[in-house]
Amino acid sequence: MARTKEFDKEMALDAAIGVFREHGFHGTSTDMLVRAMKIGRQSLYDTFGDKWKLYCLAVERYSTEETNAHLVMLRKEPRAVDSIQAMMDRVVETAEQACLGISSICEFGQSRAELTHIYQTADRRLMHATRQRLDEARAAGDISGTLSSDEMADFLFASVAGIRIAARSGASRKQLKSLGRLALRAID
Repeated sequence: MARTKEFDKEMALDAAIGVFREHGFHGTSTDMLVRAMKIGRQSLYDTFGDKWKLYCLAVERYSTEETNAHLVMLRKEPRAVDSIQAMMDRVVETAEQACLGISSICEFGQSRAELTHIYQTADRRLMHATRQRLDEARAAGDISGTLSSDEMADFLFASVAGIRIAARSGASRKQLKSLGRLALRAID
């Protein structure tokens, strides 16, 4: 008779996300995962498959949650420009926490189809919502019309990556806020 699982799968996945955020796929050992997840090695394999499958699940969950958090900020304020500001403020406030999405892209680029699909799915959702809010901000006269919404959205998310990388390399809170302000100024 099989033993029932005595752990919360969602909590274990959250713990794995934390390890992968800090160490990446290649820098994470199975021992590190089982210690953080508080499960046995066999439970990891039985529940999540191998380390790669667990990593893909972690990246997918992290990407979905991070995208949803950005979308909440983009819908937070009635004025589109204020919502874009709220999203960038959130990025600055959370920049010191390692970003699994950016780390995964840096580690694997487009070399793994399953990850590329995860990145593209999150990117489509987020870019669509961002372009809509940028179009609204332009229509309200809150930002200039010199750049397309595609160009502005691309720049904002390149800035998000830059802010998060700067934070990981030791940039001060003041520097991060400055980067966020400059990103918003660039689309003004």
